[in-house]
Parts: sequence; C-alpha cells; structure tokens
Amino acid sequence: MLDSATRKLKEAVLNPIASVLSDVNPNVITVTSLVPGLLCAWFAAQNLMGWALAMWIANRVLDGLDGTIARLSGTQTDFGGYLDILIDFLIYAIVPIGIVLGKQTTFNWITLVALLAVFYINSASWMYLSSILEKRGAGAKKTAELTTVTMPTGIIEGTETVIAYSLFLLFSNQIGILFLIFGSLVLLTIIQRLVWAKSALSL
Repeated sequence: MLDSATRKLKEAVLNPIASVLSDVNPNVITVTSLVPGLLCAWFAAQNLMGWALAMWIANRVLDGLDGTIARLSGTQTDFGGYLDILIDFLIYAIVPIGIVLGKQTTFNWITLVALLAVFYINSASWMYLSSILEKRGAGAKKTAELTTVTMPTGIIEGTETVIAYSLFLLFSNQIGILFLIFGSLVLLTIIQRLVWAKSALSL
C-alpha cells in the first residue's frame, strides 16, 4: 500500500551511500544482508530485542541498498532480483521463529504457524500474479517500477512488513496478538488481489 511512495524516498536516502559503493557488486550486498538478518533471529531467540531490532534495521538497509547500487551503476540483473527475494523470504520466515523461540507459549506457537501459513498463500497470490502480468506485457518495464518484476499492490507490501516486524521486536511480549493482527491483514491482501485478478485477468 505504501511501497509506491516509499521506494522513491528510499532511493533518495540511499543514493549518496550507493554512489560511494558503486564499485561493489550488488549481489555481495544482498548476501551480506543475510548476516544481520540471521543475527536478528538469533538475538530475538535470546530475548535480546534491542539488538534484534538493530540487526533488523541493518538488514533492511542492506536489502534496499543492493537495488539502489544496481540501478546507479547499471548492473541490474534478473539473477540479482531473484537472489534478493529469496533472501528476503528466508529472513521473513526466520525472524518470527526466532521471536517465538524467545517467547515460547502454546498460543505464540499456534499464531506463528498461522502467520507462516498465510505467508505461504500470500507468496502465491502475488508471485504467480506477477508472472501473469509480466507475460501479458503489463509488468515492471511497462509500469516503470524499480523492482525486477511487477509487484501487485495490496494492503500489506514491503513497507508495511518492515513496520510490522519492527513492532514484533518492540512489543514481543504481545507477539501472539501481533501475529494475529498482521496475519489477518495479509489475508485481506490476498483476498484483495484475488478480487482484482478476477476482474483484470478475465479480459
């Protein structure tokens, strides 16, 4: 929902850093982002939420920086976009698991399973739709998106996910409730895309 606005802001903020690092292969930055991402999950499992939040922010900065460097240096590749999304989804899965390992209750485990199940369905809801739009020539190049492929809009996108995970770490004692709220919003996003696709893809 907020990505279209925040991507331009992100580019403006990261461009000065990217210009200094323009000789660095963007894929190196992408892989490097794994380190703070995994540390975030580990710190969360140890109930060191301040450190976990710092690592989460570092991971998100590096995740944004790789694409900015690629665009600035003209080194964008389809493989780079593919690698980026794979690492993103790994971190999106492991951080909630780390939080629940540090806050183990039956309720938290149940809500974690529900959240990851909704994530699984959501992945199909936008990735397959993205593939269809690219096939129809209505993808990222046509819409001048900064991403490798078009990412259909919805209530929950990347920006909302960054905010939600930050809240997970800040208010981890309420993690089960937060998982339910965020999972419900992701489910609404799936329904939103399904309704849109029924209309747009029937033509």
